[in-house]
Amino acid sequence: MTPATAPSCRAGWRDAVLLALLAALLALAACAIRHMLAPLDGGQPALSLDPGALPLYALRSTARMLLAMAASLLFALVYATAAAKSRHAEKVLIPLLDILQSVPILGYLSATAAFFVALAPHTYLGAELASVFAIFTSQAWNMAFSFYQALRTVPHDLDEVCQGFRLSAWQRFWRLEFPFAVPGLLWNAMMSMSGGWFFVVASEAIAVGTLRIDLPGIGSYAAKATRLGDLHAIGYAIGAMLLTILAYDQLLFRPLAAWADKYRYEQTAAQAAPRSWLNALYRRAGPVRALGERGAAWAQAIGGARLALPGTLSRLAAKPAVQKLCGRLFYLATLAALIWLVAAAYGKVAGKLGLEDVAAALRGGLLTLVRVALLVTVASLVWVPAGVLIGLRPRLAEKVQPLIQFLAAFPVNLLYPVFVLLIVRYQLSPVWWLSPLMIFGTQWYILFNVIAGATAFPGDFREAAAVFHIRRWRWWRQVMLPGIFPYYVTGAITASGGSWNASIVAEWVSWGATTLDGGGLGAYIARMTQAGDFARIALGVAVMSLMVVIMNRALWRPLHAFAERRTRLD
Repeated sequence: MTPATAPSCRAGWRDAVLLALLAALLALAACAIRHMLAPLDGGQPALSLDPGALPLYALRSTARMLLAMAASLLFALVYATAAAKSRHAEKVLIPLLDILQSVPILGYLSATAAFFVALAPHTYLGAELASVFAIFTSQAWNMAFSFYQALRTVPHDLDEVCQGFRLSAWQRFWRLEFPFAVPGLLWNAMMSMSGGWFFVVASEAIAVGTLRIDLPGIGSYAAKATRLGDLHAIGYAIGAMLLTILAYDQLLFRPLAAWADKYRYEQTAAQAAPRSWLNALYRRAGPVRALGERGAAWAQAIGGARLALPGTLSRLAAKPAVQKLCGRLFYLATLAALIWLVAAAYGKVAGKLGLEDVAAALRGGLLTLVRVALLVTVASLVWVPAGVLIGLRPRLAEKVQPLIQFLAAFPVNLLYPVFVLLIVRYQLSPVWWLSPLMIFGTQWYILFNVIAGATAFPGDFREAAAVFHIRRWRWWRQVMLPGIFPYYVTGAITASGGSWNASIVAEWVSWGATTLDGGGLGAYIARMTQAGDFARIALGVAVMSLMVVIMNRALWRPLHAFAERRTRLD
């Protein structure tokens, strides 16, 4: 560091502002923790629709989503790395990830709520953990697919550099693979955060037997307002959500986007880098910046440490026979777990289901499959060009980033009044006119991933295309579409899973005393959930998982393999 860029030792107003922000965040975190540990023995306080309660509700919802985001990031780093590094593990982990992303959030909530509540039955902590886990299931799969795609498309020349410097696996991960994945991972983190808002209504209502816990939050506030038909309260919830998204965009995602720009893979400098007022404040600070840079130096030292297995273990792990044995043991363990799960599920539903139930679930699944295919196609045609336009223009991305985060976070149930009133008034068919609600669980995955791909697209490639006068449709076909194709496939995979999940809240719509049934598999699962019929809930979840896995195996995985072979940045 040169003296000209070294931080000053004198504290100034910038340090005071940064310390005040840090103190406020710590105070809000302490407040959220205190409410999470509050006792349940005295009974639950009534959920208020007073707008004055919304700041506390927004804090608690945001705390749950940030905890789920941290868990999702850790899951993505571990799970995706294991899948990308081991051919044996990949054959099990990626199909398992397809299944996990296809299981509806209601399936996770009904299966895990009792376990988490039993961990802390006398406080809110158990219910909070159940809610965080449900939000985690709406965030983790998207981030895991993004990180897996990045690891599988690391340019070969960077691989050769790592081999030339004899970097250990630990050093390679933190010096090459994680930095290369950062731009795409960041945009998927934004999408995952917004996905948490999409399902926050379901995740904040915990029901275990006769016990029902409505966790205070924007989601439960919106759910109560929808149940009572209170349009004013719904407006307040939308306003609170918008302010909350603007706050964490400015304090978290905007600074991270500016920081991540230095990890773009290119040989020329970016023409317009993302900006953040918080980053600018930090760069001109004194003692706060000095402490931050010391912490960054420690993190770099940890990432650069030559951590590896001892010599004997390393040589043993490198032997093909040992790897083959570990792969077979992994297969056997996974197969045993699946057999146990299938046997346990069969024991629960045996004698309760017939062929007519299976036929009804399959009919609903086929109808939802048609909707998913049409909506993914429409979303691709609309949002691929829009995502490229936004991703190639950092200044435009700065302006629209909060807006698209808000639109992606917008819970579809807040649109129920409009759709119910229009369908009932004009006597429209719910089978067709409820389908547009599913687009809210589809389009944003494609848009965010395409933006990530366009943002990470090397500027020198664009300059080369300009030098050779590659324009218009040829530019799209030979330059941009191949460049963003791996990101698009990742977005399409998660969009497909997201739209299947969205079908549960889009095909079964209630507003006040009016209920509309769209007739698909999502409506089937929603009906059975409302009736408490766990055998048919399990059947619906199983059919949905099977259809998603078949769709991914038949379509998206071949496209993903094609992207790895033909469109990686080399």
